[in-house]
Amino acid sequence: MSVEINVTGEVVTAYLSGEIDHHTAKAIRENIDSAVDLNMPTLLVLDFKDVSFMDSSGIGLVMGRYRNLAKSGAELHITGASEQIHKMLKLAGIEKLAKIEGR
Repeated sequence: MSVEINVTGEVVTAYLSGEIDHHTAKAIRENIDSAVDLNMPTLLVLDFKDVSFMDSSGIGLVMGRYRNLAKSGAELHITGASEQIHKMLKLAGIEKLAKIEGR
């Protein structure tokens, strides 16, 4: 699993790839939080296009980033989620917290 961070103006985009599970979630979380703390964006985009697998750790990753962003009033968008990951996010109620865009 890897995460690549891109900052454009007030938007931080995290390009996720590989598998998100309890072994990888902590490092991803730390990288994203570091970029958010440094850049204070108004929008964080999590791009799931290259994520091949995600368990409940991925849900926790998304919810934690939402909680952190809510403190500053920033928005969270999720893009590129596969049908399976989109279904997991929807079942977890993430659609009420973040805008989810498909592939």
